[in-house]
Amino acid sequence: MPLSLNESVAAINSKKSDSINALPPLEAITHAEASLPVSLPDKGMGLEDMKRHLLDDLLPAFNGPNQSPNFYGFVTGGSTEASLFADYIVSGFDQNAQVFAPKEAIGGNVEDAALRLLQQLLCIDEAVFPGRIFTTGATSSNILGLALGREFSVAAAGRRKLPPSSPSVAQIGIVSACMRAGVRKIQVLTTVPHSSLTKAASVIGLGTNTVISLPLSAEQPWRFDLNELERKLSDSDGAANIIAISAGEVNTGRFATSREEMFKIRALADKHGAWIHVDGAFGLQARVLLPNESYNPIIDGIDSITLADSITGDAHKLLNVPYDCGFFFTRHLELQQAVFQNGAVPIPDLGEIPSAHNLGIENSRRLRALPVYASLLAYGRIWHRDLLERQIELSRTIAAYIQQSEHYDLLPKATVLTDIYMIVLFRAYSPTLNSELVTKLNASRAIYVSGTRWEDAPATRIAVSTWRVDVERDSARVIAELENAVMGSK
Repeated sequence: MPLSLNESVAAINSKKSDSINALPPLEAITHAEASLPVSLPDKGMGLEDMKRHLLDDLLPAFNGPNQSPNFYGFVTGGSTEASLFADYIVSGFDQNAQVFAPKEAIGGNVEDAALRLLQQLLCIDEAVFPGRIFTTGATSSNILGLALGREFSVAAAGRRKLPPSSPSVAQIGIVSACMRAGVRKIQVLTTVPHSSLTKAASVIGLGTNTVISLPLSAEQPWRFDLNELERKLSDSDGAANIIAISAGEVNTGRFATSREEMFKIRALADKHGAWIHVDGAFGLQARVLLPNESYNPIIDGIDSITLADSITGDAHKLLNVPYDCGFFFTRHLELQQAVFQNGAVPIPDLGEIPSAHNLGIENSRRLRALPVYASLLAYGRIWHRDLLERQIELSRTIAAYIQQSEHYDLLPKATVLTDIYMIVLFRAYSPTLNSELVTKLNASRAIYVSGTRWEDAPATRIAVSTWRVDVERDSARVIAELENAVMGSK
């Protein structure tokens, strides 16, 4: 018999370590590697031995994004108790979340309710953004956004021709559609894009070279230079354009636009027939913040993001639901259904809620909406706001230490604490220490950080994303490891 929900939860919880280290002991990884079979047995080991193998051999070698508050290397989040409970149900009951069938199961209603509650949390008007779907994460969400942008911008270019035409890439293919529209190239104009945007451009046939990183503003080196954006749009005769906005940037958490700039970008897009896509995986949750002098630079960066045509986000970052879970919103539901239509003879929708099989990539979809639904209901708006405020406070506490340290340099230059969101970027002044800083910090196993590059030199990145944040405890632990790294280099 399959394990019951209670048995599954009890078995896993019984093996959880009391340690809050971000990485497992090296000996646990060595043991786990040695336990992996080299060939498939003719006769299986049986359920009980398999359970022992998973719990005793493999589980101790997993790293700690869901157990440790000090896992800062990837913005994984960390599953809340409510979302984890719901995720057990998702696996236990294995619902098909492809078709909305209200007389057969409740799954479609749950997904729609979860998406609408999420839009309410983020202050995104449900009526303005009727196209909505859960995805596997930011990469697939960016694929949706660029695919719709490709469809929209090529057709817009065709309508500017004489005689006008409105070719559909989804129907006749990108080569034929571009020929009919007189489009010689497609441009994805952006600043400091996440790597998933480039992958999305490759997957949908635009090519990685179509993603063009524009020069950054001299005053704020993570924002669009609007003059350069306008020049690129104006000089792009024969081009279809997608404007991709980072909200926020992966290394700094900074926002590529402001409230005022977003209105200017919207006007430019309307003038030139461009699509605006926002990658909000790192920053969209800032919309839960209330106006406050300390948060105003962040709020200014995200306030007018709803002027875009499509918006993506990561629920595992925002809500701390299990990996993987992203979401996608668009103003253009009919365009979304046209591009992602499920075959020449589509499965009919059985109710008033559009079926997911005509809204996204996957037909085989688990009910990943349920953990989102559970988290929103269990904790509510105020809990999620408090969580983000604690994450910001921890980031700023660490940044304040770095700013005052004689050994470390806070990046970008001229950063003030109110600029800090949920990511801290820095480097060691000593070139020797800086070259090995990430390795030294991670060798402790107590915290886990990631390495990156900033201004052509190595840099270290701390990304705060878990609901387990305790500002006093966690800042003390990080600062201790930063000080140990300095002492160890002498």
